[in-house]
Amino acid sequence: MSKSKIIDGHALANKIKDKIVKDVEKYCHATETNGQRPNLAIILVGEREDSKLYVKMKEREAKKIGIDTHLYKFNSLVTEKDLLDTIKFLNEDPLIDAILVQLPLPKHIDANKIINSIKPEKDADRFHKKNLEFLFTTCEYGKILPPVFGVVLEILKSINYDIKNKKVCIITNSDIFGKNLARILECQQAKVDVVYSNNKNIAQKSKKADVLITAVGRPKFITKDMVKENAVIIDIGISRKNGKVCGDVDFEKVKNKVDFITPVPGGVGPITIAILFRNVIEIYKKSKHKIKS
Repeated sequence: MSKSKIIDGHALANKIKDKIVKDVEKYCHATETNGQRPNLAIILVGEREDSKLYVKMKEREAKKIGIDTHLYKFNSLVTEKDLLDTIKFLNEDPLIDAILVQLPLPKHIDANKIINSIKPEKDADRFHKKNLEFLFTTCEYGKILPPVFGVVLEILKSINYDIKNKKVCIITNSDIFGKNLARILECQQAKVDVVYSNNKNIAQKSKKADVLITAVGRPKFITKDMVKENAVIIDIGISRKNGKVCGDVDFEKVKNKVDFITPVPGGVGPITIAILFRNVIEIYKKSKHKIKS
């Protein structure tokens, strides 16, 4: 039985952030910007503890690497019009390079409408419909990807894993997530199977996968008998069980069967935030320095 290599998300995130620090130092002192650093606007709606925690974390980490943040905080009763007016203002503000809306939004707010009101070029999460359409129709998508997709490529790159002709199984509840990630991996010539969590044959599909990617949000949903020996496991799911944060994978029972695995917490989370910041610096370089990503 092989012994897994647990992927250290914090270490990988730090490598990405070290490069961002160098870019900020290089580009903010150029004549085009006259010392202006990258600026990220964050919109936070409501009092969800997890959302407030994520935003606080992003603000703290951004400050460490030289990205200025501007928090626009609204109570849970805010109207769509108020949010749309705020985004319109931020779209036109030359100081703001990138805009992030912390999800989820309250039920009375149409999240798609809000996201799609952001100028595509300022969309830090790259969930605007034009950005997703571009992603789905080309393999020439450059460096700016939705962080939740970019994290998969970053992990595979970090372990020097050639995904060409490998069998990949994506387990998800989201059509948008599954289809777009599949497209990105197919661009790398992988053989991809998207499986929804309610599929009765899920175990038959998952245990054939060289790379298993799961984003369901059900604690310990993926058991030892559902994974292939020597596989690579990327666990994007996050939930709580008995007060503890855990992923979709039964980590302790699976880890010694596979070659590589991401833990939860400490796996994809820190890397995803680092990639968000990399998007911000790339957007900043494009808008302020006319550098293609």
